[in-house]
Amino acid sequence: MTISKRQLEERALRKKRILAGALGVFKKKGIEGATMDEIAAGSGFGKATLYYYFHSKEEVFSAILVNGWESLWISLEPIIAEETRPRKTFINILLKITENIRNRPGLYEFLFNVPKIITIKEQPWKLYQNRLYAIIQGLLEDGVKAGEFPQLDTQLLFKAMGGLFMGLFLSGDRNKPVSEQDIEELLNQLIINPQEQ
Repeated sequence: MTISKRQLEERALRKKRILAGALGVFKKKGIEGATMDEIAAGSGFGKATLYYYFHSKEEVFSAILVNGWESLWISLEPIIAEETRPRKTFINILLKITENIRNRPGLYEFLFNVPKIITIKEQPWKLYQNRLYAIIQGLLEDGVKAGEFPQLDTQLLFKAMGGLFMGLFLSGDRNKPVSEQDIEELLNQLIINPQEQ
């Protein structure tokens, strides 16, 4: 039996609806507290439909994270491929991340704030997360070598940037999009711009 394009689209939409409903349940109850009944109800489907697509709440949880990190990664690929100066690429990546956060704040708050201790053994979303972190770390290191960032411990800088950055964009009190100037100001608060010394 051949599956039509329309059937494939309907399946993708059902899966998307399940993940959207599950996101709300996980945010409210956590992975341990959530049940498949609540995920089914939250997505507007019966348990049979839910189990057709996912075998467990851990599988649903993992799918939310994989889809979120994968979509973020795909949105950043054109910026990474541009091969501009490290500082410029770094800023453009941060701007694109903020655009993603503004478009889907609930998802990105979940992605960035998922508990550090996850009982799920398989964590396929880490592939995208680790690639992104490696690129950002590499840009900081290349920026230090090129004199675009001062000689600092790039791992510490990366951790400091992450905390301040997420605080700035997930705080919910910003009414206007984040600009390149906002990112530069954030960078200059963290470190002295070597071009201004």
